[in-house]
Amino acid sequence: MTTARKKWSAEVTEHSDAMDLEDHVFESDDAKKIAASLKRSAEHSHRRKAEPFQSAMSMLNFYINRAGKNLPAARRQVLEHAKDELRLAFGREKED
Repeated sequence: MTTARKKWSAEVTEHSDAMDLEDHVFESDDAKKIAASLKRSAEHSHRRKAEPFQSAMSMLNFYINRAGKNLPAARRQVLEHAKDELRLAFGREKED
């Protein structure tokens, strides 16, 4: 597989109308910190097209989906919990 083909997701994150993220946001073990960072980024980004909540949730889902099977269970659990925290941060209902 070529280098360009392997890194298309990085290209999307850097150059699309996706929001600007803080460095290493998805590396935290604290779901509340991840959600707070995504919320801040979504509210302050001038690159997003959707509303802040939708942009933040989309970036979180994009990261989880790109990691796929390579994402360890413990890491996935933190990121899935970050979704709930993000919903709370934006005053949305938690999904079952």
